[in-house]
Amino acid sequence: MQASVVVVGSLNMDLVTRTERLPYPGETLFGQSFGTVHGGKGANQAVAASRLGARVAMVGCVGDDAYGLQLREGLLAEHIDCQAVRTVSGSASGVALIMVDAGSQNTIVVVAGANGCLEPQDIKSFDEVLQGAEVLVCQLEVPVETVGYVLGRGRELDKIVILNPAPVSGPLPAHWYANLDYLIPNETEAWALSGVTVDSLESAELAARRLLAFGARKVIVTLGALGALFVSARRVVHFAAPKVEAVDATAAGDTFVGAFSAALASGKDEDEAIRFAQVAAALSVTRAGAQPSIPLLRDVQDFAAP
Repeated sequence: MQASVVVVGSLNMDLVTRTERLPYPGETLFGQSFGTVHGGKGANQAVAASRLGARVAMVGCVGDDAYGLQLREGLLAEHIDCQAVRTVSGSASGVALIMVDAGSQNTIVVVAGANGCLEPQDIKSFDEVLQGAEVLVCQLEVPVETVGYVLGRGRELDKIVILNPAPVSGPLPAHWYANLDYLIPNETEAWALSGVTVDSLESAELAARRLLAFGARKVIVTLGALGALFVSARRVVHFAAPKVEAVDATAAGDTFVGAFSAALASGKDEDEAIRFAQVAAALSVTRAGAQPSIPLLRDVQDFAAP
C-alpha cells in the first residue's frame, strides 16, 4: 500500500487513571478507574489520519514485549501500514502515565522506551515509504536527530512537511524551520518556542509571527476552546472551536494534526482542512482515552452536516 500520509513518531501504551482532582506533590489520592489504552503522539496522529480517510503508514519502534505486540496489532486493525515499525530486541515499549481529573484536565509522564531507539538509519531503510507520501508528519517523542533527518528529507522530496512540536523542552534547532510547511503548536508550545506568553488571540498571533520569522512557512496555533489561529506571511485567520461538552482532552491535539494531514492529502485547501480538523478534535474531547476518542470520518461528516 502506498500511503498518502506518513507519520514518523512514537507508539506508547497509555496507563490511564481518572481522579476527582490531580494530586499535589507528595500527596496520595484514591483513583476512580484505571485502564490501558493504545497511544503515543505518533500513533495517535496516524490513527486519526486513517480513521478520517487517509492511507497511512507509521514509522517507529516498539519493544519486544506484550505492549509492543498489542500496539502493532492495534495499528494494523486501523488499516495502517506497519512495515516501517521496528521491534527492538531487549527493549520495553514506550509508556505514558496519564491522570485525568473531573474537569478533564490531565497530566502526562512519558517513558520513551523503544521510541528512543528510532534512528535516522531506520528512516533511510524505509525511504521508499517517505517517497510515496504526500504529507509527512513528525512530533518530538522520538530522538531529535531522527526528527531533523525526516524534516530535511521531506523537504528534499518536496512533500508537505508538518511538525507538531510536542512535547517541547526548549528551542528547536534553527535549521529545522526552513523545512516546515506547517508548524502546529498549542499555547504552551508556542510560548516555549517563541518566548511569547500565549493567553489570547493577539498574543497567539505575535508568537506565530515570531515563528514565521524563524523560517516556518505557516503556523497554526491550537487554542483549545478558543479554536485555532492560522498565521502566514499573507494572512491571519481565526477558526472558532465547535461547542461540545468536554470529557477528556488527552488526544485532542493529536486528532487535530492527524485530521488536518488527512484533509490536505485528500485535496482540501488549508481552510477546509483546519475546519475539518477542528470538528474532529472537538468530537475527540467528548470521549475518554487517546485512540478510543478519535472519531471516524462519518462522525465528522455527520457533525458538520447542516
